[in-house]
Amino acid sequence: MDSVHLGDLTWPEAKERLAAVDLALLPVGAIEQHGPHLPLDTDAFDAAYLAEQVAAACKTPRPIVLPLIPYGVSYHHEDFPGTVSVSPEALSRMVHEVGMSVARHGIKKLIIINGHGGNGPALNFAAQLINRDARIFTSVDSGETSDHDIDALVETPNDVHAGEIETSTVLAIRPDRVQMEKAVAAIPRFSTPYLDFSSHRSISWYGRTARISPSGVMGDPTKATADKGRQIWDVMIRNLVELVEHLKQMSPDEIYSSSY
Repeated sequence: MDSVHLGDLTWPEAKERLAAVDLALLPVGAIEQHGPHLPLDTDAFDAAYLAEQVAAACKTPRPIVLPLIPYGVSYHHEDFPGTVSVSPEALSRMVHEVGMSVARHGIKKLIIINGHGGNGPALNFAAQLINRDARIFTSVDSGETSDHDIDALVETPNDVHAGEIETSTVLAIRPDRVQMEKAVAAIPRFSTPYLDFSSHRSISWYGRTARISPSGVMGDPTKATADKGRQIWDVMIRNLVELVEHLKQMSPDEIYSSSY
């Protein structure tokens, strides 16, 4: 029962673990192009890795890590071979049903760890439905707990896909999967700052990646280092552990209570 993974447990072990902790982490990723230098499973691997590292770093009783959902909403990368995409409807329904199922077994707090920005709308929709139907605390972290801190560690503007950040994080934990000799910089610049991904005033908008970057890169992977990656992982793990520990100590009623 030392494992944090639900899939490693027998049903009697799961019963015992679920009696001790009511918080679960659900990693959701994607299988999609990440430029000519990073593997297709970057988002899926990283979401699972983050969930595992966060759970392992927590105090006992540690949160339960649910099995990874590897596929995401990646239609915008489909011009690049190897990308596998599911519809927003399919992803949101899968996450909703997983959430409803674990709620029936006693989970009262669910954190969806999103490894791919394109999943955001579908996952937020699913989280709303889980909260509506199961009445449990449900949240989605697509990097919001750490984006501000990570921005201070990197130098590339509009670095949102297969650039300095993602290449650094892969270098830190899977250096053998990075082909740095094929890394190319492609920093997008748009006609208005309201479309910039790194702008604090940007709107949400959608487009196919190939129209923006022929290589699939949006950022500058040539500035990536394993040391930057380790710093980024440390920030993401530390901040999520802090959130989990706060939520573990509170009942659902206490989470929703406010002081004025």
